[in-house]
Amino acid sequence: MTERPALSKGEMEVARALWGLKHATVREVFESFPKSRGIDFTTVQTYLRRLEKKGYVNVKLDGRTRIYSPRVKPRTVIRETVDDLVDRLFAGETFPLMQHLIEDRNVSRQDLDALKTLLDQLTEERDASE
Repeated sequence: MTERPALSKGEMEVARALWGLKHATVREVFESFPKSRGIDFTTVQTYLRRLEKKGYVNVKLDGRTRIYSPRVKPRTVIRETVDDLVDRLFAGETFPLMQHLIEDRNVSRQDLDALKTLLDQLTEERDASE
C-alpha cells in the first residue's frame, strides 16, 4: 500500500466531484458544485493541485488546459481513511466503530435488516470454512 497524506474535508469533497466526472478541468469540477455550496473557483483549483501533489489525481495537459483524472479509486481512499480512523480512535479495534455507527447514527430499520442479512451470510461462510 502506498503511503499518501490524508485528505482534508475540502480535498475529499473535490475528489468526490472528480470521481463522479471521471476526468475534468478545474472549471468543470467547479461547475459540478451547486451554487448554494459557495465554493470558490480558486479554492477548487488549489484543492486539485493539492490532490495532484499528494498523489490522488493525474494531470494531462491539453494545450494549456489541465485535465484532471482520479489516480486512486474511491474504495481505496475509503479503506485507507477508515483504517486510519480505526487505528487512531479505536486502537485498531473495529467493533467499537461499528457499535458507534449503529447506535449513534440513526441507522434505519431497512439498513439494520440488511446488516443482519450480511452478518448471517458472513457467519455461515466462516462456519463453512472452519
